[in-house]
Amino acid sequence: MKRRKITILSLGLLLLSSSVGAVSLVESFQKQKNIDTSLIKVPTVVEVSFNNDLVETNLFAVYNQTTSLFEPYYFRKNVLNDFIPINAGFDSGYDVEANLMVDSDFSTYKEFTVSGDKQQLKTIILSSDKPITSSSLTLMLDQNVALPNSIGIKITLLGEQKVVLATQKLNSYNIDFPKTTADHWMITFAYSQPLRITELILHQDSKKINNQGLRFLAQPNNNYIVYFNPDRFVNIPVIEAANLLSNKDVVYLKESVSQNNPSYVLADNDLDGIPNIRDNCIDVKNQDQADVNGNGKGDVCDDFDKDGIINSVDNCPNNPNQNQLDSDYDKIGDACDNVESRVTEKYKFIPWLGIVFAMATIVILFAITFKKKEN
Repeated sequence: MKRRKITILSLGLLLLSSSVGAVSLVESFQKQKNIDTSLIKVPTVVEVSFNNDLVETNLFAVYNQTTSLFEPYYFRKNVLNDFIPINAGFDSGYDVEANLMVDSDFSTYKEFTVSGDKQQLKTIILSSDKPITSSSLTLMLDQNVALPNSIGIKITLLGEQKVVLATQKLNSYNIDFPKTTADHWMITFAYSQPLRITELILHQDSKKINNQGLRFLAQPNNNYIVYFNPDRFVNIPVIEAANLLSNKDVVYLKESVSQNNPSYVLADNDLDGIPNIRDNCIDVKNQDQADVNGNGKGDVCDDFDKDGIINSVDNCPNNPNQNQLDSDYDKIGDACDNVESRVTEKYKFIPWLGIVFAMATIVILFAITFKKKEN
């Protein structure tokens, strides 16, 4: 009986930890659908309709609440008009990695590094053989990456350049602008922290979706939630997949209403209350967001003296000292420690020896004086 109680307790703790882990995995998804599979009597491939939903990406999470596991899925959509392929490049020239931002693979990204303390500018050019009509853009980032500081959009059509979106601060992954038709889109980002773009999705208004649905293998008496529209890439572990491509014996479920995901949380690496997308120091707490030099990078993760060590851990933030030498161990680097004698700080007993020596000298002098008087 005792062993059984321990087993039940262990199972309960395992399910609890699985549930907590699942919550952390679905935090990046903005929307969800609760799925009714009460009519399922045997394991069956079901399809959840997304005809009335704006699906921004093909990233989903199908969570089995009964088993606390994530299920494999297949997202199907039929397009009436042909999708116009898009190529990516840069104003600075050809880069083989540019198309990683338009390959519909959310596990790949193009990285833009930062050098020095100045704000960086990068113009990405999206081009197509046919003009594309669009009124919105979705920027998908890798995990633990802040949004760029600002965005500006220009287009080229028939040789003429036009501003579609004047440079403005970026506060969201989704950018709306007046409906525009063009075959060349020039998107300029300003950023102060390393930037990793997984996808730049230029939504094509001319693309008409006939129907779209998500399939997964449902088990009888199991409860499911489908999460969708994440604001960042997340890798969801899934169990072995069934054949979800075949249309045979698929059960098409009734349309279910989408809801906001109550578990949705904007990522905040340093837990300072400022979400990554708006944090000027993602990995170092700085709730005040102080940026004294106005370069878009918070003071605590900036490097004022250019010695390669950020201010928050630099024992001399205003004087270059890459070796961080601190002879007296007072957490002030030698390069800027000019207040006290480093010898007396390091060997704290020296001043006391001086005092003892002085006292001893006084005692000896008193003794000598007293002895002379007696003689």
